[in-house]
Amino acid sequence: MITILLPPKVASILHTLHDAGYEAYIVGGCVRDSLIGRTPGDWDIATSARPEDVQRLFRRCVATGIQHGTVTVMMGKDGYEVTTYRTDGRYSDARHPDQVTFVTSLAEDLSRRDFTINAMAYEPGEGLVDLFGGLSDLDSRTIRAVGDPVLRFTEDALRMMRAVRFSAQLGFEIEEKTFDAIRPLAPRLSLVSRERIRDEINKLLLSDHPENFELMSQAGMTAVIMPRFDEMLATAQNSPFHIYDVGHHTLEVMKAAPATLLQRLTALLHDTGKVEAKTTDAAGVDHFKGHPAFSAVYAREFLKEFRYDNHISELVIRLTEVHDLRVAPTLPNVRRLIARVGEDLFPDFLDFILADNKGKGPVSAEEFFPRYNALLQAWDEIRTRGDAITLRDLAVKGSDLIDAGMQPGKEMGVLLQQMLEDVLETPEHNTKEYLLTRHLGAGNRKESSLL
Repeated sequence: MITILLPPKVASILHTLHDAGYEAYIVGGCVRDSLIGRTPGDWDIATSARPEDVQRLFRRCVATGIQHGTVTVMMGKDGYEVTTYRTDGRYSDARHPDQVTFVTSLAEDLSRRDFTINAMAYEPGEGLVDLFGGLSDLDSRTIRAVGDPVLRFTEDALRMMRAVRFSAQLGFEIEEKTFDAIRPLAPRLSLVSRERIRDEINKLLLSDHPENFELMSQAGMTAVIMPRFDEMLATAQNSPFHIYDVGHHTLEVMKAAPATLLQRLTALLHDTGKVEAKTTDAAGVDHFKGHPAFSAVYAREFLKEFRYDNHISELVIRLTEVHDLRVAPTLPNVRRLIARVGEDLFPDFLDFILADNKGKGPVSAEEFFPRYNALLQAWDEIRTRGDAITLRDLAVKGSDLIDAGMQPGKEMGVLLQQMLEDVLETPEHNTKEYLLTRHLGAGNRKESSLL
């Protein structure tokens, strides 16, 4: 008999329900993950007890979804969702059942779940309950809908994205009948909240196989949530530096980028502007001049539509804007590059341009890697030396200029920027005596530019 080691708090909840005469099992993702050796993120429990019975049996409960039969039982600081067996009524909004009916049968409850690998239950006395072939599908690494996939996806349209997301997280294949059911139903994603779609995108991007994003295009889902991606797949890059179209280059960058939301979101969005920026010269070579600016505009719209928070949105847009910057890796140039990118973002910039290059081709790599290694060496030397990079690093402050008789205003800002450029070129000039003597004494007022 298959044995799953339960956390003591989970075992205690099951024991309390059993002692009171109710059925209770762990269900869903925690069973799946335990069977394949992954650590469950959550432990969900299904029971024949009604919500009011659960609340009576446990001292600390939160009615988190009581209309759908869910009570969160608090054990210390940890919460565990305990849900009454139920069947769902009609899903008129493709998101939530219009009504739920509590039932006494575990089989009825499991039959409403999305995929066979998520429709298994377990309790120590009975062992594994697998009514729909979930264990076999785990062994064959298959994502298969429970029963009729059309019915499952009609109930909750987000399940179509979940199929792709699970394939990306687990490295599984989507069963043919299940996948074929998605395309005619994909337009129903327009009924799903942007926040729920965003959460699925994030989970897919952070998975071991973010390139499975392409499956959403093949199934017609990107036509609803990100039509620009389909345009990217159709945008060739006839260039000695690229071997992929824009869409497949994007997928390769997503694979190569570190598994952080900033890196993977930027990978998805960094070349979206190439669709608009593309030109082809007389020799048939494609060019994408100015595409980071176009991409940043699209990224801003995408991130706003899917309700990303301001912090991650700002970072993604900044990294998208600067991802194509290139300089000869001299120390002054690299200091200016750091100032342009931002010290806070520069480590991510280095990681991203490496991933971006891995998604191109051998000609690009031949040119890129010597320059990249020199860039890393310069970055390390600049950090070790503690060179000034920003205005806050200058030995001269605005108050020093006021003390020297200068009035606050635009002129002061121009002068401070001029001093910074001097220091970016020659770090040893970053002393108050030198900067005041050189720049106030000479009255030098040249306009500045970092790159």
